[in-house]
Amino acid sequence: MIRAIVFDMDGVIIDSHPVHRRAWRKFLATVGVSVSDDELDFILEGRRREEILRHFLGDLPFSIIEAYGRQKDQFFEERFTEIKLIPGVRELLKSLGDEGIGAAIATSASSSRTRETLSRLNLDGNFTAVVTGDDVTAGKPDPEVYLLASKRLCLGPNELLVIEDAPCGVLAATTAGMRCIGVSKNGRAEALRRCGAQFVIPDFVGLKIADLLQARNTIQGQLL
Repeated sequence: MIRAIVFDMDGVIIDSHPVHRRAWRKFLATVGVSVSDDELDFILEGRRREEILRHFLGDLPFSIIEAYGRQKDQFFEERFTEIKLIPGVRELLKSLGDEGIGAAIATSASSSRTRETLSRLNLDGNFTAVVTGDDVTAGKPDPEVYLLASKRLCLGPNELLVIEDAPCGVLAATTAGMRCIGVSKNGRAEALRRCGAQFVIPDFVGLKIADLLQARNTIQGQLL
């Protein structure tokens, strides 16, 4: 029985990927690195900030990672007003609360950005547990972030349903022993299914809690 739903944040709760792409491109340009659109896809895979920086810039000391991370977050902050909620998510979270079903966040984003984002969008009161990239030593597809969410919720993996938008996030969830569904409007539905998503939806508009809790293989009008 599903007793709580664990959400990734970027691409699942909030439509933030376009802002992230622009912020990372602007930051990388300040350190003399030019990247293509395809190369920037790496940032959408649920990676921790440390992993992204080392991917593009090589092995860096922690002090530099911290400084660069703050600089990138500043560029992200400059365009925060462009961030929108994924359609239907606020209504879904309210429904979960009304039904007594738990909700948590498990994201690779930093603690400061996660909590600031949730607060500014008036979502922070919807989650009983928040796990961020600062809380784990290994990023997705390692299952650590989801196992920690399970521990903080005091629920077993079989009692949790994960909602993810990245293949490596789906792998992290399924490796942790959790069922997972995908959210995608960018043509990655098949990749999410190959990694273990039971089905893929474009957003949460009209989504019924019963469909989520049963993790059924069909959702009328929304299956991708």
